[in-house]
Amino acid sequence: MASVIKIYALFLGSALLMFGGGLQGLLLSVRGAEEQFSLLALGLIGTGWSVGFVAGSLLVPQIVRNVGHIRAFSVMAAIGTITILLNLLWINDIGWILLRALSGFCFAGAAMIVESWLNEVADNKNRGTIFSVYVTINMAASTLGQIAMSITGTAGYIPFVIGAISFICAVLPTALTSSPQPKPLSNARIDVRLLYKTSPVAAIAAFSVGMANGAFGTLAPVYGYERGLDAGGIALLFAVAAILGAVAQVPFGRLSDRIDRRLVLIGLSSFAALVGALTVIINPEAGWGMYVLFAAYGFAANPIYAVAVAHANDFAKDGDFAKIAGGMLLILGIGLAIGPAVASMIMGAWSPVGLFVVTATFHAALAIAAYLRMRIRRSVDAADRAPFQPMSDRNATPESFVLDPRTDNDTDVSPMHREAAVPEELIETMEPGSDVQDGKV
Repeated sequence: MASVIKIYALFLGSALLMFGGGLQGLLLSVRGAEEQFSLLALGLIGTGWSVGFVAGSLLVPQIVRNVGHIRAFSVMAAIGTITILLNLLWINDIGWILLRALSGFCFAGAAMIVESWLNEVADNKNRGTIFSVYVTINMAASTLGQIAMSITGTAGYIPFVIGAISFICAVLPTALTSSPQPKPLSNARIDVRLLYKTSPVAAIAAFSVGMANGAFGTLAPVYGYERGLDAGGIALLFAVAAILGAVAQVPFGRLSDRIDRRLVLIGLSSFAALVGALTVIINPEAGWGMYVLFAAYGFAANPIYAVAVAHANDFAKDGDFAKIAGGMLLILGIGLAIGPAVASMIMGAWSPVGLFVVTATFHAALAIAAYLRMRIRRSVDAADRAPFQPMSDRNATPESFVLDPRTDNDTDVSPMHREAAVPEELIETMEPGSDVQDGKV
């Protein structure tokens, strides 16, 4: 009973964290546009968050080893609370870029500690359920935080204070626990070279998703603002995209368990590129057309990263999943950092709809890359794949992959299965030194 209560308490802490994060992220984009920040500054606010998040994923484990989980989590939540309040007191573009980096650092650290605690109470029987519930709660709470902006608006102090309350309340579940502290957090085991050798498609997908969705997540609110939407309309616009994206993860993930995952990546990224191109051509005014396009974008774009992670895991050798996942996190983080800056410059030089030139370009590039790789190597048989798991492309940490049940599954698949993915007769037809013989996909 105590373990069940502890799990629900941690779910609540994570939900409060994500609620505040969803509200803060959308609020800063819209309020920054209202304050007449330049498009480049708005893009760099998104870049700051991504840089801080990656830094937090790398450095927070050492902080936890020095002072313990509870103290470290309390520090992260407290600094996060101070940061969002400073966003209110110090309305300045450079200030917000710096504060957003600090917020990303604290958010990564707090999320990792919650995930570490969940991992402590999870076992092989319930790990999949706990992971799925955790991801679902995070997606729902983040969406609710964005919707909350339609109630609070962006003017004045109320939305900032509500975000601060949410962050500081997330401390309570861990501060009140009487259970022993979890094992030390995992260091991000990053091996980009191993990731590319295992699956070039996954590496390309991580960067493409980072560029496209990083730009979209930071600057789509600005696009909505420029097209005449108010705060409530922008919140609803993002909610529609987030909800459709969350709903799409399960069916497309299950489909990728049955057919070549690269076919799913090609379909999703092609559709996302088509939506981006249509948005550029139509450039809709505020109204139902914009909501339809954003819903379609979320539906196609949001599942891509989770499918790419599953694809990389299909070809991972025993014990390599965490290293490969760490490599994907680093590449994703680089894309998330660069994407908003690149998109902001294109939007400034052309028009706000230039945002979707960026998303369409990188989704199309992913579709082409996946198609070309399919001509080189066959897929792993469906019976030998680790099952798909939904996940976010903006809030994953190294501890997310420790909690992920596929970390355990990775050791259950024999090396013979990995090698059997490419029949000998296919290898014999390839030129010496080809990607197949090098173990690439």
